[in-house]
Amino acid sequence: MNSYNYKDYGFQNEAESHMHARFMPHVLALTGDLKPGTRVLDVGCGNGYTCGEFIKRGCQVTGIDLSEQGVSIARHTYPEGRFELFGADDQLLANLDEEPFDMVVSTEVVEHLYAQREFMRECFMALKPGGRFICTTPYHGYLKNLALSIAGKWDSHASPLWDGGHIKLWSRMTLSRLLNEAGLQNIQFRGAGRFPYLWMTMVMSGDKPNAPHAPTK
Repeated sequence: MNSYNYKDYGFQNEAESHMHARFMPHVLALTGDLKPGTRVLDVGCGNGYTCGEFIKRGCQVTGIDLSEQGVSIARHTYPEGRFELFGADDQLLANLDEEPFDMVVSTEVVEHLYAQREFMRECFMALKPGGRFICTTPYHGYLKNLALSIAGKWDSHASPLWDGGHIKLWSRMTLSRLLNEAGLQNIQFRGAGRFPYLWMTMVMSGDKPNAPHAPTK
């Protein structure tokens, strides 16, 4: 996630998105037993709503995003957190002046990225050994894609006229491969919203091995 041709989302307030109600219960379920003081990094934090859910649970939270409006809103709404205006590049931890985190989360971001492997590499490096990565992205599987085709909904569902919109459509298989390539293990999947196999979005997690592991380039 870098600044190349970035199109600001245009956050107007601190409210949750229409997707949070679908994916947030699954995100929190995949965190396991959150302990007070757990250090969490939110990559693509937007207006900070997801960060706020972790702050409520006693976590030490850092959020990064390229949206000036989003970061400004997050700083105002969640003064207990830390919010910075930059993306996930190879200097992420150095820029933050932080040690690797217990958990890295990224919600509804990877579908907007050209360089998804670079993004995953930096998320992996930002995790401490044994840490967990959790991400969400709109679900695309055979039955959902078929239903969209039969209904003639592709132009509205994945409109090429949306500046900064969805440029990658992920299935469980392709997102699992991305996480595995990065070096994550114990991949878990949850479908969220609507009906099974027609899910609105999906939530996946993976764990960084305790032993040193070089991610696939």
